[in-house]
Amino acid sequence: MKFATVLISFLSVLFFACNTPPGNDGSTLNPYTEYAQFLTAQLQANPDSAGLRLKLATILDSAGKYNEALQQMDSLIAKDSANFGLWFTQAHIAEDAGDTLLAMKSYDKALHIYPSADAMISLANLYAEQKSENALVICNRVKQLSPGREYDAHCAFIAGVYYARTGNSKMALQSFDECIASNYTYMEAYIEKGLVYFDNKQYREALNVFSFAGTVNALDANPYYWQGRSYEMMHINDSAILRFKQSLSFDKNATETKEALKRLGSE
Repeated sequence: MKFATVLISFLSVLFFACNTPPGNDGSTLNPYTEYAQFLTAQLQANPDSAGLRLKLATILDSAGKYNEALQQMDSLIAKDSANFGLWFTQAHIAEDAGDTLLAMKSYDKALHIYPSADAMISLANLYAEQKSENALVICNRVKQLSPGREYDAHCAFIAGVYYARTGNSKMALQSFDECIASNYTYMEAYIEKGLVYFDNKQYREALNVFSFAGTVNALDANPYYWQGRSYEMMHINDSAILRFKQSLSFDKNATETKEALKRLGSE
């Protein structure tokens, strides 16, 4: 999961929402791709515009064209390799592309320029998923900066992920509870906490966590999906189907949920 938002990405999307040119027939089909084409044309006329190139990179990222986005970032960094924001943005795009090594390298480059708490926790999260104790080391550095409860929650979550991935269920649960104490609405912590029980085949305990998560955010598809999986593992199929359908109502493109309904004979 990502923990920080690049300001330029937000501004690019805002600009995109207000300025996307319609298609020839007035439609908005594939709007990110259309806007990328629009920016590409502008960039050809103004090849030295770093702002346009960065907007193009973030829109290409949103369109799922990660290689093209990273090519734009390479061009930007080649001209301004001491720019924290460029390395940070490249790291986010690399994460989206599934290139963990490039993401980690880019976050590390960014941190050598400026010790941002956002970059630290993003890098720590990648280390946690790789079962590396560096995740805990970095989180301790973030805590020393005392950036506030939001970051306390992030650090506790990352610690929980590290402990969960390394099989220390007790410390994982403790860390996720610490995260939730700092931020009651931290949905990822509820899901990961429930998964600790789920992976240990404690399906009733997992269901209790996922059910409570559904009360925290009744519009999130994930708690209902995992409630369904818990019921399915307990062979309570009617309840499982109901929860999967609830989940699908909030995320109509969820492949796993559709597969679950098909598996239970209810499509």
